[in-house]
Amino acid sequence: MSSLPIHKYKPYETVDLPDRRWPSRTIDRAPRWCSVDLRDGNQALVEPMGLLRKRRMFDLLVRLGFKEIEVGFPSASQPDFDFVRSLIDEGRIPSDVTIQVITQARDALIDRTMEAVAGAPHAIVHLYNSVSTLQRRVVFGLDKPGIVQIAVRAAVRIREHATRLAPATRVQLEYSPESFTGTELDFAREICEAVMDVWEPTPENKFILNLPSTVEMSTPNVFADRVEWFDRTISRRDSIVLSVHPHNDRGTGTATAELSLLAGAERLEGCLLGNGERTGNLDIVNVALNMFSHGVDPQLELGDINEIVETVEYCNRLPVSPRHPYAGELVFTSFSGSHQDAIKKGFAARAERGDVVWEVPYLPIDPMDIGRSYEAVVRINSQSGKGGVAYVMFSDFGYDLPRALQVEFAATVQAYSEAHEIEVSPAEIGAFFEREYLARDGSLVLRDHHVRAEGDRIGVRATVVRDGVERTFAGTGVGPIEAFVTGLARELGANVRVDDYHEHALGAGADAQAVAYVTVRVDDATFIGVGRDADIVAASFHAILSAMQRAFRAQENARVAIAV
Repeated sequence: MSSLPIHKYKPYETVDLPDRRWPSRTIDRAPRWCSVDLRDGNQALVEPMGLLRKRRMFDLLVRLGFKEIEVGFPSASQPDFDFVRSLIDEGRIPSDVTIQVITQARDALIDRTMEAVAGAPHAIVHLYNSVSTLQRRVVFGLDKPGIVQIAVRAAVRIREHATRLAPATRVQLEYSPESFTGTELDFAREICEAVMDVWEPTPENKFILNLPSTVEMSTPNVFADRVEWFDRTISRRDSIVLSVHPHNDRGTGTATAELSLLAGAERLEGCLLGNGERTGNLDIVNVALNMFSHGVDPQLELGDINEIVETVEYCNRLPVSPRHPYAGELVFTSFSGSHQDAIKKGFAARAERGDVVWEVPYLPIDPMDIGRSYEAVVRINSQSGKGGVAYVMFSDFGYDLPRALQVEFAATVQAYSEAHEIEVSPAEIGAFFEREYLARDGSLVLRDHHVRAEGDRIGVRATVVRDGVERTFAGTGVGPIEAFVTGLARELGANVRVDDYHEHALGAGADAQAVAYVTVRVDDATFIGVGRDADIVAASFHAILSAMQRAFRAQENARVAIAV
């Protein structure tokens, strides 16, 4: 048993809904989205946005396709009031976008709010008051009728203002029973019905009924039960837009939103990447891209996730976690060797089949669909394996390493990463490869070669430089490689043979080079060599000499070790 004081807490009350329907449903369409970045998100900032940051955020939201944007709390501060007025007076609101403002249920605040939206073609006025059992008891000291009266009086005053503003400004009312998660269902419905009685919504002029998990208090399935209960029991359902405003106190805001849509919600309020009080609001981008990953059009333009992250970080002056779903710097990377190998094979299989449907292990969506690149999919550290190193060598440098070379070279990279406890960049990996396999260090270098036919065999005459001394030799074989190895082995007095050979073009066009990979047995040990040249025969000879150089280094190291 832990030492935590569990006696201080009690279970959350569940809903008696044995015939719940939401578990068997699927999300097949996008909801109405409402961004609250400029209000709820802004209230949660250490440094609230000024005019320029607000405008940058508003412009981004418009470009992303939001049709409802909560632009401020105009009665709370002069900057918020001025920003709302600037949008209206300067004609910055597109004709298909509705601004939303929020107000508490107090006369002076309502009056100021309605002054702020005057002249906007269409405005949603979001009214809220706290209705939970706890707030009724410890904050307001009011019974249920007293709380209902606060909401009804406010709704009446807003309607009076709306009548005066019409027809220049069409006002739609949204009502939130704040702290819905801490409120008895029957009472939450009672106060919503009372506000609707004032507003008298119709199917043509709908009322937005917003159910906020002001503080997330239950598992997502219980919140979904509460939403479905409302969906099934509230009156005038055809005249209501059922909305939810999830928070993330339990870390399940996304699940709460998705299950709410299954339970009957038609509208979601949240912020682009989940900024908000405490642990944040619903992350709209997360939910929208979850839909996208299932083939559902989210009705938002999310093809440039980097712009979204850049703007959010600039406007909020808060960093986006590198592990943030979809948007984080590391979410399309893989450090695990087995993951890297699976991703590499997934890309190759998809290219070979020409698949339209996206199926690549460990990548739920194609990073390119949201403006990310494959270049950062695989990153290398001490946990990485041959698949990751092979992917970097192919994607960054064009080398298609044979399996044996993948295993050998990956061990070299891993050893370096382990010793220094760091990630190894693609540039460093490329430099290691050049130094280990392609560097012509002077110990054994091809100076010249000639290949000719000798009857049914091939003859090779070559000159190599070993430790500064030129050595010319000749050999014959069924092909150039056998002929070269025969002459080289005789010249060096070594037992040499080629056990494995691969080649491919490096690049394309007139400037393309050839790459050859060989596994050479020298006495009883094997060494891999790599050669690169415009001519494939020369590349093969360079590869053989690369393997021999590595053999000589190994022999020298062994002699030094014995001497020590």
